[in-house]
Amino acid sequence: MQIKDLQFKKFINKSEVQQQVSSLAEQINIDYKDKSPIFLPILNGSFIFAADLIKQIEVPCKVSFVKISSYAGTTSSGQLKTLIGLEESLFNQDIIIIEDIIDTGLTLQKIIEELQGLGTKSVEVVALLRKQLAREKLIEVKYAGFEIENEFVLGYGLDYDGYGRNLEDIYQSTD
Repeated sequence: MQIKDLQFKKFINKSEVQQQVSSLAEQINIDYKDKSPIFLPILNGSFIFAADLIKQIEVPCKVSFVKISSYAGTTSSGQLKTLIGLEESLFNQDIIIIEDIIDTGLTLQKIIEELQGLGTKSVEVVALLRKQLAREKLIEVKYAGFEIENEFVLGYGLDYDGYGRNLEDIYQSTD
């Protein structure tokens, strides 16, 4: 399949994605059985993953979307521009950041530091995909769906210059 100037092939099919989302939700339900976490999905990429995950969360919880930007084309800039959308106090709260993909982990580290500075009780991360570079830098992700190498991927919320978010499967670039 071609999107803009790149070719993509199917990488992870939708049934594998849904199985992994269910597994992550099950583990969060166990770990947070006596808590009421606040989920912070990072827009735009995590919106489909967040919706599917949160539908399977059985513990009392809140959801507050936040937005940042660190991408230009197919590579992460690593520069956290801003974290916007926090409209309630996170003081003494258990926070679970929902990310679609963790590339280098630099932006995620900055988000975690910012949240910890607000006096949160705990901050954990659930990510659908984690790339090799983030693993090498030992970026802490308590709940990781798929470990991938350094492929450029799209689908299931992930995009290439805004395109491909609507695809149910995850595709990787062949270019």
